Amino acid sequence: ELLGSCLNRIEETNGTVNAITAMDIPRAQKEADAAEKAVRDGADLPPLHGLPIGIKDLNATQGLRTTYGSLLHAGNIPEADETLVARLRRAGAIVLAKTNTPEFGYTGFTKNRLFGVTRNPWNTERTAGGSSGGAGAAVAAAMCPFATGTDGGGSIRNPSSFNGIYGIKPTLGRVPRAGGLGRPAPNLTSQSGPMARNVRDAAMLLNALAGHDARDPASLRDQAPDFLAGLDNGVHGLRIAWSTDMGYGVIDPEVASITSTAARVFEELGCTVDDPGFALDNPIPAFLMIFWTGNYTSYGHLMEECPDKLSDNARFCFENGSKATAADYARAIRTVDEMKCRIDDLMDTYDLLLTPTMAVPPFPIGQPPDKIDGKDVTARTAYSPMTRPFNLSGQPAASVPCGFSSDGMPIGLHIIGRRGDEATVLRASAAFEQARPWEHLRPNIN
Repeated sequence: ELLGSCLNRIEETNGTVNAITAMDIPRAQKEADAAEKAVRDGADLPPLHGLPIGIKDLNATQGLRTTYGSLLHAGNIPEADETLVARLRRAGAIVLAKTNTPEFGYTGFTKNRLFGVTRNPWNTERTAGGSSGGAGAAVAAAMCPFATGTDGGGSIRNPSSFNGIYGIKPTLGRVPRAGGLGRPAPNLTSQSGPMARNVRDAAMLLNALAGHDARDPASLRDQAPDFLAGLDNGVHGLRIAWSTDMGYGVIDPEVASITSTAARVFEELGCTVDDPGFALDNPIPAFLMIFWTGNYTSYGHLMEECPDKLSDNARFCFENGSKATAADYARAIRTVDEMKCRIDDLMDTYDLLLTPTMAVPPFPIGQPPDKIDGKDVTARTAYSPMTRPFNLSGQPAASVPCGFSSDGMPIGLHIIGRRGDEATVLRASAAFEQARPWEHLRPNIN
């Protein structure tokens, strides 16, 4: 019945939202039948038993078309699941569908030449964000109870904020990256994680995903904790820092007001909330240098081998990476080291840092803002200045729904914890969810 409900919802809404790119319905139905039988037989049930899940089209799925959003892989049918998917299957989940992503996950909005644009369920003229925009839209539209995302610069938190759902980027290395697209860049920024309609579902999903895998040299070796344990223990006594812009971002005034009000909810919950004037030198240029060069190192050969099949954004990324010098890269790494030190100094005093997740509400499709708060913004990433630093620092960070703009679009509050401390981020998220519930709020897809 649960699988049927999801399939009906996909049939009703995907033609409008365009979040789902591939399904194997016979296999999913066979697995659902087996799950039903196991329940009736009184068998021991794994933690995600029988739950349908959406898998981002950057994650390889055995026997199910996996394109990475690229014409280059339009007919790719993987022979094996990558680690993340294999773990979900072992935990009992049913792979329901693949969710749309921009080519190789390179943009903060979801559009590619294979499947087109994913639209926001709250207003289909607006972007669903990216690069996990298909996952965010599918969960928000109730096509699936939860989904996987990947986050190399905000790609879980961006669409979670824009679609009014919960998403967490775990500590770098918490969820291993192995068995997917070949030639991976050094795992300096990218991390997979859960996207869900509530915090408990996300914690349950993270339990299934986390843990060491020797095939990923960046995989954390310590035992992953039980992320459900202590989830409801509250946050009384936590010390929390608030920053509207971290000294360099340009934030829409309405977003700043709504997220600042949301941050003060933690005072009601027994926390101390301060604005310590935390400011960083703008880390975005260093982030882009590392991002561009890493991806050029892995995939730059495609510019010569098949340039006509690449999106404009992929070519832009590879071209910038090709121009980088060793000195450019060394300076970027130095900037990151200095930034990490500043953040660590702050986290010596505070348990959590709060910011807006995004600088703006979801913008019209194909129209990223060129002005924010009346200021000209020329950077391609100006709408998402707050997520990228924590990919570089490796810290866990989540987006929780905290309100709506004046025109009815979701806005997210960004909750950042110390490295390795997803538990406190999840506990704070759960406390906020209890104080300001959001799961009952659903889009009326038009």
